[in-house]
Amino acid sequence: MPIYLLWGEDDFAIVQVVKKQQETILDPNWLQFNYDKIAGDQPNAMVEALNQAMTPVFGMGGRLVWVMDATICQQCSEEVLSQLQRTLPAIPENSHLLLTSSKKPDRRLKSTKLIEKYAKVQEFSPLSPWKTDELINQVKHVSQEIGVKLTPKATALLAESVGNNTRQLWNELEKLRLYNLDQTTALDTDIITTLVNASTQTSLQLAQAIRQGNQEQSLQLIADLIARNEPALKIVATLVGQFRTWTIVKLQIESGQKDDKIIAKAADIANPKRLYFLRKELQSFSGKQLLKTLPILLALEFSLKRGGDSLATLQTKTIELCQIFSRTDSIV
Repeated sequence: MPIYLLWGEDDFAIVQVVKKQQETILDPNWLQFNYDKIAGDQPNAMVEALNQAMTPVFGMGGRLVWVMDATICQQCSEEVLSQLQRTLPAIPENSHLLLTSSKKPDRRLKSTKLIEKYAKVQEFSPLSPWKTDELINQVKHVSQEIGVKLTPKATALLAESVGNNTRQLWNELEKLRLYNLDQTTALDTDIITTLVNASTQTSLQLAQAIRQGNQEQSLQLIADLIARNEPALKIVATLVGQFRTWTIVKLQIESGQKDDKIIAKAADIANPKRLYFLRKELQSFSGKQLLKTLPILLALEFSLKRGGDSLATLQTKTIELCQIFSRTDSIV
């Protein structure tokens, strides 16, 4: 019984999976008979989807029933629940029921528990922009799927350039695939620098500039980000994540902890090998300095959520943050 629940805010990544399912399951010649796309907010959407899923396949290929923006894992009547209980175990092997939603399933509901029992559930939430290891792994996965060979340095640079924007990642890799169509060698950083449009990398660059106490560069990066319509709260989220990681790592080191696995787990770092570079980055700074950044970042987030002017608020708090790292006498 091929049943799938795909949920999360990364709608582009979900659509890519749906397209792959369509290509795998459906015969193009019998598409109009075996493919149903149902809006989840329609009355009786789930009942219609279950009825279609039970309809025998016409011709060649399989059947695919896609419920977009499904609400079954947020609310479900007793009548629909009864039909789910009867139908889900009986869906034929060549009929595929696909549910997608941007909302997290409510696991307290009986309908959600029932879906989870029979369905393959997959989350598609955007990766945190400061989780470098996960972003690099995402680039590796998508580049293999599209068929683009990248050197390790090019992979890291592409991850830094597009951040957690999966739509841009796919677009950039497709561009690189066309560029390298007749070549077998892996693309290096020079091609990435030339062809790829950097988007979220400046948020991480901003964190680095602040950590270096470079006020001029930090303010310029903020101006660039705002001019590019980057959401202020998204910028802050990146800063909070990055400074949180730096702070935890530095405090662990200062406490005498030498086991990289323990430090990585405390800082939520997937690859402990990354600590080799983090140790170098943090040599010139103290845990005391890094701890001072957290209340400022909290105040920055609070001010923005209260409706403060994005540019002015970011500029003011960034100056405060830079001053922490420009005062060498504060290092202990």
